[in-house]
Amino acid sequence: MDFNDSPEEAAYRDKARAWLAENAAAHRAQFGDVKANTPEHMAAAKAWQARKAGAGYACITWPAAIGGGGGTPIQSVIFGQEETKAGLSYGYFTIGLGMCVPTVMAFSNTETKQRFVSPAVKGEEIWCQLFSEPAGGSDVAALRTRAIKDGDEWVINGQKVWTTGAHYCDFGILLTRTDPDVPKHKGLTMFWIDMRDAAVECRPIHQMSGGREFNEVYFTDLRVKDSQRLGEVGDGWKVALVTLMNERLAVGGSSGPNYREIMGLARELTGATGPAIKDNAFREKLADWYVQSEGLKFTRFRTMTALSRGQTPGPESSIGKIIAANQMQELANTAVEMEDQYGILVDPAQAPAEAAFQQSLMWAPGLRIAGGTDEILKNIIAERVLGLPGDVRVDKDVAFKDMPTGR
Repeated sequence: MDFNDSPEEAAYRDKARAWLAENAAAHRAQFGDVKANTPEHMAAAKAWQARKAGAGYACITWPAAIGGGGGTPIQSVIFGQEETKAGLSYGYFTIGLGMCVPTVMAFSNTETKQRFVSPAVKGEEIWCQLFSEPAGGSDVAALRTRAIKDGDEWVINGQKVWTTGAHYCDFGILLTRTDPDVPKHKGLTMFWIDMRDAAVECRPIHQMSGGREFNEVYFTDLRVKDSQRLGEVGDGWKVALVTLMNERLAVGGSSGPNYREIMGLARELTGATGPAIKDNAFREKLADWYVQSEGLKFTRFRTMTALSRGQTPGPESSIGKIIAANQMQELANTAVEMEDQYGILVDPAQAPAEAAFQQSLMWAPGLRIAGGTDEILKNIIAERVLGLPGDVRVDKDVAFKDMPTGR
């Protein structure tokens, strides 16, 4: 592994830093410090995305002809690092540009790509991913949303759940069941849909953190044209795998307080036996988190080295997600317990460390599910990386309509 930028990469980093320094200041001067999840915050995010697109820093690895930067994967990583340091990383476009639009680009016709790619890159339109269902759990292929052919159209009825951003998205990619007479993985078909259609109903889910990022989405006789199909009829699982791999890359690195921040908190807190930082049990945990964090850092360096050499990264994203998500939950839980009665406070103006650990604790369980649960990712690593025998699947050759429902 080479932990240093090559001369070309160092030059690109300097260029990105200079652009960010100038444009971040201009952006903040225009929008100020706006509160997240407000119309003003969305307007600021769209303006920043448009500014990046104009300079070739949005979707850096995509061809310039469709609005991308025409750059390399390592350039995209470098810019992302510097943008995060500048504090101007918005999350509204992650799912669309990281998962949905690449799927549209891979499986749609030229007309569809010309219509949707450029507006998405510029931040003019936002996309969501409609996969999970109440009865399916982590088994995406167990979905029950039906699409029935009616002439040149499909009529869709069903429900999705845990759809991030559906309430503010313009379009989405929807995985449906078109043939219940074949095994569950073979009877699926994917479409792109207009989220503003009257037949689509979004119901935000009120989370324990106070946020409303997730939604239930209902489809009642939603009609879509056959031209909105992504891939062939019955090939939805193959199309979905492209999206799912991109999703696991996107959620592979968690955010939130790290071991340095809980160490700083422990220096400030005093328990029944003295300063928290002197507690031996806490120090053992701190050492574990440090080792995990260093392992994650060097794993990311492996990914960056592979990208720098023009290679395809290995299973690092699955490994990183398992470790990072569990560490976030353990670290936040320990911090909240250390804060004692103040651990119940969620107001940043009143809670220790501006309630960062409380927010992290409430978000961490979701991160362990998003993009594949711990169990699914461990199976992927065991079967596809270590070459261990796969799980026994008794439903492999059973038609979906004949599968027991537990009713």
